[in-house]
Amino acid sequence: MAEGAQAAGTAKSGNTPKTAKAKSSAAKAKSTGSNAGKINNSYYEKELARMQIELVKLQEWIKHKGLKVVIIFEGRDAAGKGGVIKRITQSLNPRVCRVVALGTPTEREKTQWYFQRYVPHLPAAGEMVLFDRSWYNRAGVERVMGFCSDEEYSEFMRTCPEFERMLVRSGIMLIKYWFSVSDEEQERRFNGRIHDRTKRWKLSPMDLESRKRWAEYSKAKDDMFVHTDIKQAPWYVVGADVKKRARLNCISHLLQLIDYEDLTPDPIKLPPRQEAAGYVRPPMSDQTFVPEKY
Repeated sequence: MAEGAQAAGTAKSGNTPKTAKAKSSAAKAKSTGSNAGKINNSYYEKELARMQIELVKLQEWIKHKGLKVVIIFEGRDAAGKGGVIKRITQSLNPRVCRVVALGTPTEREKTQWYFQRYVPHLPAAGEMVLFDRSWYNRAGVERVMGFCSDEEYSEFMRTCPEFERMLVRSGIMLIKYWFSVSDEEQERRFNGRIHDRTKRWKLSPMDLESRKRWAEYSKAKDDMFVHTDIKQAPWYVVGADVKKRARLNCISHLLQLIDYEDLTPDPIKLPPRQEAAGYVRPPMSDQTFVPEKY
């Protein structure tokens, strides 16, 4: 198997059976869906559970082989990036798989080399890092909203491919996903957030402004792809109008990109508990318990 130095998009002969299996799963998913492109809930839950077991196997392989994996999730607001990240990490060890979601750069960070604040979050051996938005902020929101100059934008477009090639040459496997959502579906999700008090925090003034500049964001994304869809780290577009399909398709694709083996240990047998010889438990009244309201 190729170590992390091999680009994620490189074709490998050993992947042929996996690819065929993935296509078969996708076809089956379509056949079990209901109207409006939705997928049957029971089938979705079953497939997700199966894939999450495979993700655990992948995690153990990454740790065992000392691989370094970076996965970038980009796309329009409300495209479903957070949802798929949550399903990927749900059963994984946060010491092996961690999520990076940086906020607005500080005044000090604004004076640094643009990529500098992202570099400390890159993985060491045996780690997988998921970027919920990334250095591509400069090609998207910063470009459209005028948060960077034309010179800064041009420099990013020129240096980003070289930066990513450096990462790949250093042994990092770099995988980039773009979640594509239609205008109508994004509007529906925005309205859902407005009326759901548990999701209203997800809708920022910047999200609302992005709605007004839909065409500008589309052009920015197209220009970004022209410059940064490179052989060593290609963009993979995920159709995201149906969230559950997008999650299954993305996770299935990720599992196809990295060759891994099943390192599941033999069944574990619990050892006998130590005898409590000479141990006296303190009185229960000495401890403060949470009130049992339920």
